Amino acid sequence: MRNGDIKQHGFTMIELLVTLLILGLLVSLAAPRYFGNMDKAKEDVLREDLYVLRDALDKFYSDRSHYPNTLDELVTERYIRKIPVDPFTQSAKSWIPVPAADPSMGVVSDVRSGAPNTARDGTLLKDW
Repeated sequence: MRNGDIKQHGFTMIELLVTLLILGLLVSLAAPRYFGNMDKAKEDVLREDLYVLRDALDKFYSDRSHYPNTLDELVTERYIRKIPVDPFTQSAKSWIPVPAADPSMGVVSDVRSGAPNTARDGTLLKDW
């Protein structure tokens, strides 16, 4: 065999660099959308969790004419199955109970997130 008859198999360094460049461009375009959608999804879950907790508090008050002493009382009295996990703190224990204006009405009349984050609209999550 002569040297001219041997075919080289494989990729050149230029071909590999171009491929890596194309992959890098695709990732740089997709990553911001992915992380933006993750933040939106967490905010949507937080809104839904707050709605569920507040609805359970209202139903508890309607049935018993006072608010519960703890959020766990909503579970023990079967108003909700379990305390939801805050999507930002990743904990079911980070909810901040808001007391009723009149202490004789009970302890937990509202609930807020314990997350220190700022929402995409610029508001604090703990103020929702």
